[in-house]
Amino acid sequence: MSEIMSQPPGLTAYLLLAAMLFCIGLYGVISRKNSIAILLSIELMANAVNINLAAFARFSGNLLSQGFALFSIALTVAEVVIGLAIVILLYRSHKSIDAEAPTALRG
Repeated sequence: MSEIMSQPPGLTAYLLLAAMLFCIGLYGVISRKNSIAILLSIELMANAVNINLAAFARFSGNLLSQGFALFSIALTVAEVVIGLAIVILLYRSHKSIDAEAPTALRG
């Protein structure tokens, strides 16, 4: 029994974890109306992609995927900063962070 527990997880375990995170994030994007919750769900989806990139880099021996993962993390940080700035501006103008509030801006 101890021989089974001493083995590290394989590629399938990481891919399943990433798939579950991506599905949770996708459900959050589809079902939420709160802008901050939508941004957090997008962050979960981006982290699932990063887990895939890191897992493929680890199991293939090619470190290029880790470079892509670092670049993706930097892009995700920029997306969060811009997204939070937009949410703050929406709150200032509509006093709500509801994702449907910007539709009121139409002519």
